[in-house]
Amino acid sequence: MRLGNLLMMIGAGIVVVGALVRFAPGLFSWFGNLPGDVRVEGESTRVFIPITSMIVVSVILTLVVNVIGWALRDR
Repeated sequence: MRLGNLLMMIGAGIVVVGALVRFAPGLFSWFGNLPGDVRVEGESTRVFIPITSMIVVSVILTLVVNVIGWALRDR
């Protein structure tokens, strides 16, 4: 029963994030433009390495997973 509820919450979260990306494009304009994101453009090549953006995503996902784990542990 708990697994079903968890999957429904994750799905609802994905829908909300997808709707925000689709209908509020300015909300995520910072992503990929942070200091530390490497962008190299040549005549025929482009290289983009979003180091800082991925660190931010990693921290946010770590916090979300820890909060979910904490919430499920108390039950």
